[in-house]
Amino acid sequence: MTTNADAGAAAATTAAAPAAAPAVAAGGGAPVSLTHLSRHFGAVRALDGLTVDVAPGELVALLGPSGCGKTTALRILAGFETADSGTVTVDGKEISHIPASRRDMGMVFQSYSLFPNMSALDNVGFGLRLRKKSAAERKRRAGELLDMVGLAKQAGQYPHQLSGGQQQRVALARALVNRPRALLLDEPLAALDLKLRQAMQIELKRIQREVGITFIFVTHDQNEALTMSDRLVVMNAGRIEQLGAPREVYEHPRTRFVAGFIGTSNLITGTVERMDGGTAVIATPADEELTAPDADAAGAAVGQPLDMTVRPEKIMITRGRPDAGRCAIRGRVSEVVYLGTSTQYAVKTADGSDLLVFLQNSSDSEDIAARDQDVWLSWRPEHTLALAQGGPSAPIAEEEL
Repeated sequence: MTTNADAGAAAATTAAAPAAAPAVAAGGGAPVSLTHLSRHFGAVRALDGLTVDVAPGELVALLGPSGCGKTTALRILAGFETADSGTVTVDGKEISHIPASRRDMGMVFQSYSLFPNMSALDNVGFGLRLRKKSAAERKRRAGELLDMVGLAKQAGQYPHQLSGGQQQRVALARALVNRPRALLLDEPLAALDLKLRQAMQIELKRIQREVGITFIFVTHDQNEALTMSDRLVVMNAGRIEQLGAPREVYEHPRTRFVAGFIGTSNLITGTVERMDGGTAVIATPADEELTAPDADAAGAAVGQPLDMTVRPEKIMITRGRPDAGRCAIRGRVSEVVYLGTSTQYAVKTADGSDLLVFLQNSSDSEDIAARDQDVWLSWRPEHTLALAQGGPSAPIAEEEL
């Protein structure tokens, strides 16, 4: 069993202190590479050949459901777990067999693990104390970090006197005070309420830009990953399903898993009637139209089923048939839900599929359709995304996206 004191000491001692002066040296991020990492726990395969390269100063999110291997990857990088095979490289140096205390990395845990009998200032400066820094230097550097995270006035307060968000900032400052080459964050915002979590997402991104350190964080919260990261690593069953910039992953999911896990997505399966170059034309009733551009890259073939996705916000809902040239299918509204900034329509199509439509509410908007009303759904053909078939894919390089 790990106590708060144990975890706090681990967080404070993970990063070795380099030589120089400011509290955190801007631009000091290091490139990090996880190469062909595999890890088994008995019969459970937690990681299966995971390969990820992180650029200096980049903020990368490992995103996926519970049990996908993201936390195992982070713990191997931190030195708290050992891979069965594969290597960990930081700044061009392999560190696979170096103890956690000598890896020059900071760690922020989900529980924050602050020492309850120490003030915020002393919590932040604890790692410097272990490294025999003078009281004056500890106070100066810890004070600089607290000022950077907006807690200079709370320096003398103890953890029980701080809010959850303030405790999270103290834990972040403590992890940064030793000037690590990379900062690892394990579900750092999970314990916060929704509004505070959203505010801290922006704050963490600001701090990361300011200090220039490589950040790698684990989360199962897709909105958090989309908001904060420069790149997403979407994981499933110990492997990478897709890797790329947040917009690219959201707008162009490559597999059925990614389409279903990132945001809300409508999944449609149809039979390919013919191929028009790389575009698949899907068999539909005479007055409907459904095409999927670039479907050849997903393995589309005439006479075979094809999985497709379209995001709810890309769909228009009308009472009359839409203009020619748009994907268009008929349906009946089964539910209407007012969500404040938008209205959600659930529509059952003629073939029995259930599709969602999100329409933004504006000052001049009006109800488009009511429950049990027949409607048309339409969208631009380029918003139909053909999905690769099969299970977890091999790692997909960003330039392939």
